[in-house]
Order: sequence, then structure tokens, then C-alpha cells
Amino acid sequence: TKLSHNPIRTSSPYPMPRATTLHQMTAKEDEDQDDEIERLRSMAAKLRADAAGLEAEKAQQMADAAEKAFQQFDTNQDGKISVAELKAGLEKVLKTELSDARVNALMKEFDASGDGVLQLDEFVGVDRFRNKLEALSREEKRLASEAKKIAVEEEQEAALAIAKLEILNEQEPSNSEKVLSVLPYLFPLMDGLQYGRFLLGAEGAESNPFVVALAVLYALYRTIPFSGFIAFFVLNFLGGNPGINRLIRFNMQQAIFVDIALFFPGLLSGLFGLILGGAGVQFPAIVTQISTDAIFVSLLAVLGYCTVSSLFGIAPNKIPLISNAVEDRMPTIDMFDFDAEGRVVPKRRDEVEDKEDKKDE
Repeated sequence: TKLSHNPIRTSSPYPMPRATTLHQMTAKEDEDQDDEIERLRSMAAKLRADAAGLEAEKAQQMADAAEKAFQQFDTNQDGKISVAELKAGLEKVLKTELSDARVNALMKEFDASGDGVLQLDEFVGVDRFRNKLEALSREEKRLASEAKKIAVEEEQEAALAIAKLEILNEQEPSNSEKVLSVLPYLFPLMDGLQYGRFLLGAEGAESNPFVVALAVLYALYRTIPFSGFIAFFVLNFLGGNPGINRLIRFNMQQAIFVDIALFFPGLLSGLFGLILGGAGVQFPAIVTQISTDAIFVSLLAVLGYCTVSSLFGIAPNKIPLISNAVEDRMPTIDMFDFDAEGRVVPKRRDEVEDKEDKKDE
């Protein structure tokens, strides 16, 4: 038996919409959407209009309140508010006393015309004045706090400076300290007498009391073994003691440098002697005498300047090269600091050099 194959036909109980009907439905939906958009636009416009009306009403209320307050402040009814009227009106409304400085600051802030008074259009209302006064108060408190902080820091620095000065004697020298400050220069004088052999050994010099006194001092100086080395180390050690008056310490250091400077003429004289001797040339005696006399006279001039200046209590710091080198070796307050136990101690050398480098920059 053969089975016949027939296609199955399906049918819908609902008829398919026609193209015209779909078009009409789409058009209606678009029209509804347009109506909704227009309605929303109308509502937005109404809200903006209502908001503008409220703003205008609020602005008018504020203007009316400002005008009313202006009339209350303008006690003489001249159409403007002076500094005195502003002060009296604010004190009455805020129930507090205001300083003239704050009222003047308010006037300066809101007086747009700069005529020293407030017109009606410049009057901003009590609330704005109150806010500005609060801002001024906060600023004054901030400035007062900063000033107090700076005062405390300056007081601490002054206390530290006083504590350091008690360690580092930078005070004006007393009369006895002025005299003591001259004694270190005996060291270069004794070592420099070798250059005065021609002047001091001249005929009739033995009757000169100055020459006799030098001879006695030189004899005592030479009776001490290694007197030059001992004098050098003693002056160098005491010159680093910050408790000794600065003038004495300065002269101790400068006496050492002057004594060192005396070494170079002898060195140069010896070198010239060797050079000329190797060339078979005799060094003239008159040249030797004149040069040694010049060195000795120069030494006396330097020591005389140092003596006179020291007796007047003034540091003799005008000697070229030497005085500058001495000043660099003198300790200053910046070279000291406080340790954990509050004691004044010298700073490390690298810290001092770093601070000096920053100052130079």
C-alpha cells in the first residue's frame, strides 16, 4: 500500500493586518510621542517661569529688607551710612561691641565707590556684614596665633643664644682682659728678635732701656727648653677655649700666625743663599742687613698695631691675609648646639660646613 504525501496546511484564526493599518498605528504612536514631548516642554517652561518668579520675589524681599535695614542704620536720614552709623547699627543688631578696625575693614570691603560711606546699592544687609565679621574674626585669630607662635620661637632662640653665650665668651673685654690680650704677642716678638740683631746690636743700644728689657725677656725665654714649641701649643690650646674672652683668643691665634709668617723670610734667605753660593756669587752683606732690618721693623709695626688696638678693646683684625685666616678659625655661636640632655656642645664639622654652604647659596 502506498502512502500519499500531502503537505499540511496551517491556518490562523486571526486575519493578518494590512499595510495600511500598520501605517496608521505607527503614525498614531508618533503623534502621541510628539504630544508627550510638547507637554514636558510646557511643564519645564512653567517650572522655569515659577523658579524665576520665586527668585524675583526673593530678590525683592531681600531688597526691601536691605532698604529697611539701611533706613534703620541711616540715623540722620541723609541717604548714606557713615562709619560711625555702621558701627552703631551693627552693635545694636548683633548685640556686641565692635572695634573701629573691624568696622573700617567692613567699610573698605563694601564701599565700592570708595567715598567712605555706604550708599543704598552698596548696603548688603546684616547677614553679609555678620559673615564678613566672622571671617575677619577668624583671620585675626589666625594672625594672632601665628604671631604668638613666632614670639615663642623667638623667645626660645633668645634663650638658646643666651645659653650659648654663657659658653662662648663674646662679651666686651674688661681692662684686665685687654692687658692680657697683649701678652700672646711676646711669642712672635721673641722669635723675631733674630731679625733685629743689626738694629739691637748697634753702638749705644745697650743703654736703651727698651733693648735691655728685650734682652732680659729673651734670656728668660731661652732658658726654657723647647720654649718655642711650648708657647705654640699653649697658645693653640688656650685659643680654642670658648670660655676665654674673644679678644684674648683672637690674639692668641693671631700671634701663632704672625710667628709662622716669620718662618718664610728665613726660608727665602736660605734658598737665595744656596742658589747664589752654587753660582759662586757672594750674597752682599748690606743686602742681608737691610732685609733683616726691614723684617724686624715690619714685625714691630704689626705688633705695635696689635698692642694699641687690643688695649682699646678692638680686635686687631686688619692684618692682610693673617687676620682673615684667624677669623675663619674663631668659633661662633652657630658652631654650638644642644644635646639630648640640654647641654651646649660643639657641632660636628660637617654640619657647620653644610650651614655655611647654605648661607653662601
